[in-house]
Amino acid sequence: MINDDYILPKHIAIIPDGNRRWAKKNGISVAEGHRKGYEVFEPIIQYAAQKNIPYLTFWAFSTENWKRTQEEVGLLMKLFQNVIASSFLDKFKQSNVKLRVIGDLTAFPHDLSSAIQKGIEETKNNDKITVSIGLNYGGRDEILRAVNMMLKNQRSSISEKEFAGYLDTVGIPDPDLIIRTGGEQRLSGLLPWQSVYSELYFTDILWPEFNVDEFDKAVEWFSLRDRRRGR
Repeated sequence: MINDDYILPKHIAIIPDGNRRWAKKNGISVAEGHRKGYEVFEPIIQYAAQKNIPYLTFWAFSTENWKRTQEEVGLLMKLFQNVIASSFLDKFKQSNVKLRVIGDLTAFPHDLSSAIQKGIEETKNNDKITVSIGLNYGGRDEILRAVNMMLKNQRSSISEKEFAGYLDTVGIPDPDLIIRTGGEQRLSGLLPWQSVYSELYFTDILWPEFNVDEFDKAVEWFSLRDRRRGR
């Protein structure tokens, strides 16, 4: 378990990969694999909050995920709707969790995007832990949206700090640690601007099998890193 000797990251970003492979391995439907994957989020959030890790980011749906079958995309939209309509947000409120979203919600069904925005509004004053969910998020898309916003504001020259103010993560520190489950060893476009000094932790554990003990292993690994940041 995380102990007092660990150097804790302030911000952990997670790429929760492996729901479909876990479903296939267990002979169940993709839908059940995704549902099982969403059951993993809450215990990780609660544990991170308990350990005073102030920021968590989960990549739930990428801009590339629209290329999946219509059936699977529809399933994921329904799952997001069910999660928002369930006690998930109530638990956020009770646990002093602030909800944020990175990504472009305009492509989502109106009722879903409205429900998410309502959740963001209702938890905006919570300050125990900030949980950002990547929905219709892609790193290149984020940067392009930031550049277009900058051009709209007629900016011709800008500093790194000012540019960061146009990104979805404005006000959130860059991730110290990025965890990817499922065995792949790439970021696939997660936070390309913000991840330049992130420590990268890859595990073969499929996301539905990821738990607090596995989270601990990643944090312990991080605590042993010599983070020179170019020095």
